[in-house]
Amino acid sequence: MTQTVTGKRGAWLRRFHHAAPQDAPVLVVLPHAGGSASHYRALSAALATRVEVQAVQYPGRQDRYREEPCTDLHLLARGVADALEPLAGRRLALFGHSMGALVAFETTRLLERRSRPVESLFVSARRAPAQPSPERVHRLDDTGLLAEMRALGGTDERLLREPELLSLYLPVVRADYRALETYTHDPDATVNVPVTAFAGSSDPRVTAEDMSAWRRHTTRRFGIHVFPGGHFYVDEQTAAVADVLASPLGGKVEDVRASAGGRQSLTGA
Repeated sequence: MTQTVTGKRGAWLRRFHHAAPQDAPVLVVLPHAGGSASHYRALSAALATRVEVQAVQYPGRQDRYREEPCTDLHLLARGVADALEPLAGRRLALFGHSMGALVAFETTRLLERRSRPVESLFVSARRAPAQPSPERVHRLDDTGLLAEMRALGGTDERLLREPELLSLYLPVVRADYRALETYTHDPDATVNVPVTAFAGSSDPRVTAEDMSAWRRHTTRRFGIHVFPGGHFYVDEQTAAVADVLASPLGGKVEDVRASAGGRQSLTGA
């Protein structure tokens, strides 16, 4: 059965703050598996005076709960790319965390093919397309799926203990993991924009070395930033992450090494 992605263009994007100037660059934030647009409300607030943040809402969650969650990552990317058409002509960058990193990569490729290139691509906490995914989380039973979610963190424990909410939430998480783990791609695919990779120093699933493999997927400049924290380091390091995201969008290029125990920033060609 061929799956399609439903929803009007306006269903895909959420803007939580309006302090940025009208001509500010636009950062599109793409969530992790099981994630929603509202997870990045704090990041939006941290960037509000510098960058317009548009957070992606995937089908099947929050105000899109009546829609079927998508199990095809390429279809997710197509839905996002279509939703970004009204932003043509704006300075545009994409930030994808975990599953969102691959959706952002494929969205960037689609936009390039449509002659609507983005300015920068930021990828976080997910192995590069050239690295095969060893996980098969979507095939686990509910107990195994919950164990994986607890291992990664980032989900409110109160939700994980509420059977009625879990009955709605777990099918969405499973669908996202299926999209992620059945993703097929060209291992040599590249984008013609600078790529910056982000990693948490104690992420139990993705290392900084894993993130460095994103270098082969761009024909332009590549950089990597390592922040203290685990898979959801963004929640703990929101201000620092916001500063790194805003820097290239504001025309600045950072090339520093932080002191021991702090954020490391390494850039390269």
